[in-house]
Amino acid sequence: MDASGSGAEGPGGQTASRLQAPGRRLGEKTIEVMLALCGVLSVLTTTAIVISLVGPTIGFFQLVPIGDFLFGTEWTPQFEPPSFGVLEIVVGTLNVTLWAMVFAIPIGLGAAIYLSEYAAPRVRKTVKPILEILAGIPTVAIGIFAVSFLLPEVIQRFWPGDFLGGAVGKPFMALAAGLGVGLMIVPIIASISEDAMSAVPRGLREGAYAMGATRMEVATRVVFPAALSGIVASVVLAISRAVGETMIVVLAAGSNPNLTFNPVESIQAMTAYIATTATGDISTGSVDYKSVFAVGTVLFVMTLAMNMLSIRLVRRYREVYE
Repeated sequence: MDASGSGAEGPGGQTASRLQAPGRRLGEKTIEVMLALCGVLSVLTTTAIVISLVGPTIGFFQLVPIGDFLFGTEWTPQFEPPSFGVLEIVVGTLNVTLWAMVFAIPIGLGAAIYLSEYAAPRVRKTVKPILEILAGIPTVAIGIFAVSFLLPEVIQRFWPGDFLGGAVGKPFMALAAGLGVGLMIVPIIASISEDAMSAVPRGLREGAYAMGATRMEVATRVVFPAALSGIVASVVLAISRAVGETMIVVLAAGSNPNLTFNPVESIQAMTAYIATTATGDISTGSVDYKSVFAVGTVLFVMTLAMNMLSIRLVRRYREVYE
């Protein structure tokens, strides 16, 4: 090599070219640009949704005081005079969500623990895809199943006679919708939680077994706490999915606004009101038309708050391993 260190002279007086890092391939740049566009598109879509909600919602609050809307306890928009107290349909939504989570969390986490800690690899590869098929079933089919089977064959047959008013003879109830929604979100909790548990380092399990722990103790005292951030994320995501579910609630819960958490009462959820009202029968610009956007804004804010809570909990309980 010469004094400058720029290259070496080869046979025939030709200078060997200096080794250089190859430039970035055109395909990689194209993929990077496409991924960036996907991210920008998701942000623009969310922004467009917010903009479409804000305008009619502001118009609605020019006709209905925001205090009456947020804290009123009567939701009778079709009556005269109308009343727009959103608490009744907010409680209806939470009623369905509550019973859905009571059903889905134990089953989902139990399935996740079984697949992660007990099932053989061959069984796991077979059972997990079958479990995730539930997430692909149309929600209208689950709603019909809730009305035609869960309500008459399960709830009305086994519900105690006069407990909480009784369930016999009622065509709609929050519990039937809650069980249907819970069945829908079981795969969300089970799949994400199982992925989080499977990501826990094998050394933690082996250390616990070396100290004489049983398989259940390893699953509940070692793996479960280590995967808590992923489990919390799965539960909050499932809650968000349950809050926004429409068809199951429309078919099984009814359309009777009711300020109660009684599972055997008919209720109306926010999504059910939007689905039954946002049709061609209402005139554009009317108070009923604008109320749909106001309810949608409340639903959007609730979902956003739960997602923000999920992010905070995940960051708080995240375990980092070397």
